[in-house]
Amino acid sequence: MIKKALSLLLVVVLFSSCDDKKAQRFVGKSSGNINSVVVVADNQLWEGRVGDAIRDVLAAPVEGLSLEEPQFTMSQMPTQVFTGFAKKNRTILKIEKGKEASTKVAADAYATPQTMVVVSGMTNAEIINEIETNAAKIINAFKKTELTERQRRTSKSLFNDSKIKEQLGISLKFPSAYRIAKSDGDFFWIRRDIKTGNVDLMVYEVPLSAIRKGDSTVLDVIRLRDSVGKIHIEGSVDGSHMATEPHFTPYIKESIVDNKPAFETKGLWDLKNAFMSGPFINYAVEDKVNDRYIIVEGYVFAPSVEKRDYVFELESIIKSLVIQ
Repeated sequence: MIKKALSLLLVVVLFSSCDDKKAQRFVGKSSGNINSVVVVADNQLWEGRVGDAIRDVLAAPVEGLSLEEPQFTMSQMPTQVFTGFAKKNRTILKIEKGKEASTKVAADAYATPQTMVVVSGMTNAEIINEIETNAAKIINAFKKTELTERQRRTSKSLFNDSKIKEQLGISLKFPSAYRIAKSDGDFFWIRRDIKTGNVDLMVYEVPLSAIRKGDSTVLDVIRLRDSVGKIHIEGSVDGSHMATEPHFTPYIKESIVDNKPAFETKGLWDLKNAFMSGPFINYAVEDKVNDRYIIVEGYVFAPSVEKRDYVFELESIIKSLVIQ
């Protein structure tokens, strides 16, 4: 009798395990362009004040670009057509009216990897309040997913960074489409050619004392990047070199890279005595163990085209930094 009971229990467990595996198999891979969000909302909501609130959050301009570009590219669909392949999008904002007010983040609900933010409220006013109150939460959830996806795509074909690791004691994951254009002591200039220009990285170290914390931080970061640009990034015209665009106030904030404190600075660069410019994103990562900051900066030269996704690619590379 005991043996029969154990056998029956084993069969139940096996069937349950099979059901679980089948359920996992039915959750397919997600899809979608980087920094694109599908908004599931009835047309009346999308075309009214609720839609305005969504656009104010998700389509807010990216900081540090010369021309305004939205943080996310959005496409909207009514709830009734949110079926089948539409549910496979990687990032989804779903609006549900007539339910208790809340903002919830769901992972891998219909595909993997996937982040779906569900905002609900009994009235339009409640939904708008949820969107505005949880704006940072919504943006961070989507951006984290997109950074991970961008890094996953990069990992398919990585450049061999052994030379950088040997010289600076760090690892940095960037695509094999890049090349080391210049290596001078502890300075590396890494480049990728694109149809309209180039996407570049600079990697170097400075003493901890080179960047003061407080009101002087941004001044020190700019002073350092200008001095490095003058020495290492020269233009084809005699006397031309990279510097920070003086008429555009840089944006700076505290961040975390490799679980270490960092300063993130965004602004515009230009080539002195030449007609070249574009956005840059600079991270100064504190390495107390080695009494230094590791500086990793990405910048873009791509006239007449949108630059958001190029800067985002550079940010994803910089955030792969690991100090040995």
